[in-house]
Amino acid sequence: MDTRVQPAAAKSALERARALQPLLDAHGAEMDRRRELTPEVVEALVGQDMLRLLLPRSLGGQEIHLLEYAKTTEALAWADASVGWFVNQSNVSSATSAAAMPHDAAASVFGHAREGLAWGARHSKSQALRVEGGYRLSGTWSFASGGRHTRWLGAHSAVQNPDGTPHIRYGRPDDRSFVFLRTDARITDDWYVLGLRGTGSDTYTVEDLFVPDERAPARDALEERRESGPIYTIMSTLLYATGFCGVTLGIARRLFEAYVELARGKHSRASSNAMAVNNAVQREIGLLEARLSAARAFLHEAAGQAYDAAAAGRLDVEQRLRLRLATTYGMNEATEVAIASYRAAGTTAILDAQPFERRFRDAMSASQHLQAMLPHVEMVGRHIIGTDNVLQNI
Repeated sequence: MDTRVQPAAAKSALERARALQPLLDAHGAEMDRRRELTPEVVEALVGQDMLRLLLPRSLGGQEIHLLEYAKTTEALAWADASVGWFVNQSNVSSATSAAAMPHDAAASVFGHAREGLAWGARHSKSQALRVEGGYRLSGTWSFASGGRHTRWLGAHSAVQNPDGTPHIRYGRPDDRSFVFLRTDARITDDWYVLGLRGTGSDTYTVEDLFVPDERAPARDALEERRESGPIYTIMSTLLYATGFCGVTLGIARRLFEAYVELARGKHSRASSNAMAVNNAVQREIGLLEARLSAARAFLHEAAGQAYDAAAAGRLDVEQRLRLRLATTYGMNEATEVAIASYRAAGTTAILDAQPFERRFRDAMSASQHLQAMLPHVEMVGRHIIGTDNVLQNI
């Protein structure tokens, strides 16, 4: 198999993602074993400009349409979930940070096609003390997906004054994102997990690290946003959700296709008939196709509507909530399709040599992410009923 990838040229992001699929397929098991992407895959992602999909055009990025972005993460995850996960995490973190940083500072960090950004959730109490010219940052963060392949890490923290009181800016507590070199952090190799192993999502710590003002954006603060494109109006949370929903749909589609392929040629031990002529199998396959297609269509409709509204300056709470519902619903439906496809394969599914086991682990790990949690759906329900003002939670 020729796994070489041609330069990005003028192809769309989706076309470039599909061109990567044979390479990702060929390296999937090895990335799972290594707990990180292979060098060949990293170079191919850079060559296909996959780390600047959402980055501002002013910095050499592509600022692609949100609908194409969802399709792109899906196509990558169809081939390998860890790659899709890393690409989404890095793109959203980089783009939203860059859009709130001074242009020169953003260019110095994100000016090259290989400069992604790995980002982790706060693991322990962090501290960002306001000092002259910047901040003194201390804390520990986890889940830095793809951090082994980037020069830069990011971290989020509330800001404190030197006396320990909350720092107030724009009339509210000051929460910031901090961008610093990976070499400034202490990395803990603790990524021993069920699935998404190839993301290498390590834990990292910094202690009293000085981060200058220009690398400490408030990435979702309207007051500091330098870029006006629709992507940056949608903001980070819903961008993460859209990309991760695409990832879970890609994983589920691959597992479902493996189930269909198996059904075409396998006899079940519990029946004398081939799976292909079993009415129950036929019915299940039809219903799973409907569930997966419906979830995908809802995501695409909501993503397209939100982006178009943002481009027109009319993105409102209703459209934001619709995208929130579509992403959470889509991730959960994808999980159910993945589970059903795995179970339908019987003992075949547990074999390393078959296309089920690794992808099932990836699907279960993706399903545990914050963006898939059902309280998001409850929030939408409260808004529909009219019992809560949820704008600040979207």
